[in-house]
Parts: sequence; C-alpha cells; structure tokens
Amino acid sequence: MKIIEIRDLVKIYDSEEIRVTAVDHIDLSFEEGEFTAVVGPSGSGKTTFLNLVGGLDRPTSGRVIIHGIDLWSLRPHEITDFRLHNIGFVFQAYNLLPVLTALENVEFIMHLQGWPKAERQRRAVELLEAVGLADRLHSRPSRLSGGQQQRVAVARALASRPRFILADEPTANLDSHSTENLLNIMERLNREEGITFIFSTHDARVVKKARRIITLEDGKVIADEKR
Repeated sequence: MKIIEIRDLVKIYDSEEIRVTAVDHIDLSFEEGEFTAVVGPSGSGKTTFLNLVGGLDRPTSGRVIIHGIDLWSLRPHEITDFRLHNIGFVFQAYNLLPVLTALENVEFIMHLQGWPKAERQRRAVELLEAVGLADRLHSRPSRLSGGQQQRVAVARALASRPRFILADEPTANLDSHSTENLLNIMERLNREEGITFIFSTHDARVVKKARRIITLEDGKVIADEKR
C-alpha cells in the first residue's frame, strides 16, 4: 500500500546573490514497509528532500501526499500536529534535550500527544530496552556515547507509533560497531513491525542493507533501484 506520493516537487532557494534549485521536479512514491536509502553527493538535495517530505520545510511547488492527505495544503499548526502523530525523525545531530534523561527524552513526544504518564513511561522503557539501553534509562545525553544517543533518538522516533521514519545521515557520527548495532535495530523493526524507513546517507553500510536505493544529483532523481 502506498503511504507517500510525491508529485512534481520543487524547492528553490533564491537570494540576491544566487538561485539554487535544491529539489528539481521529483516524482516518487513509497510503499508501506520500505527500507529505502536516498543517496548522492553533498549538495545533491538529500536533506532538503527529507525535510520537504517530513513537513519541516515548505516546497516552492509540488505536492507531498501522505495516506491521502496533501501535507502542504494544511495550515502551519495542522502540519505541526500531523508531524507529531504520523512521522518519526532521526537526525544526524541526535537533537536530544540535554536536561532530560534518556527515558524522559523518549517520553517527551508522547507527553505532547497527551498519553497518560504510566502508559508513556511503560512504552519508553520497552523501546529503550529494545534498542539495548535498559541500563541507561536515567542517563542524560552528556553521559551517553554517540551510538547510545543515536539509539535514544531511534527509540524517541518510534515512541509515537509513526507511519514512517525519516532518518537524515543517522550513522554519520558513529563508529563501525555502533553503526552495525543501529542498523540491525532498524532492520529488525522494519521486518518485525513493518515500520517504513527512508534514510539519506553517504554510508555504504546503510546502502548495503537498503532494499531500495534512490540516487539524487543536482536535485534530480537519476536512479531508482529496487532489490
């Protein structure tokens, strides 16, 4: 079943000095349960593309349709609410709240959604156990390694039971061991729970595990390979 349809998507950054077409008339669709890597050189439009699909940046033109809802036809507060309930994000920089523990970071999005305290705490514990951090529930980000912080970020992305997860260079700051652990966790969640993952990446290890590879160059899709 299609969960995302992208139609003639364009993003232009225009200033007095320069005009850059970061995303150039892209048409794509994604099926439920995909494990997709979006690849390409720096400046190819990977991060911009994910930000447009995730409702973090507004396109110049074109449409992003998620489960039949035209994302950019919504009002700003409706887009924020839609993201909260439908899309999980894993960022290269982790974006954990430094004053909160791992458990509290994972609980935070459920708190915004209005989950009862006991339910959100139980789910947060389950997710942190699933990513191998049962012994670090009460550690703040500064006390966690980069790999551990990224695993907290994955648990947080899963907390709200999103329809899909967008991961922007999720392994960029990780060593080989942490990368392998993180990819195994994501692959298992994809396989066992049917969660859709779309990555932007330069990492050959991510590409190796992907079942679909979309290549961008100068904002255009130049290849779309399914394995």
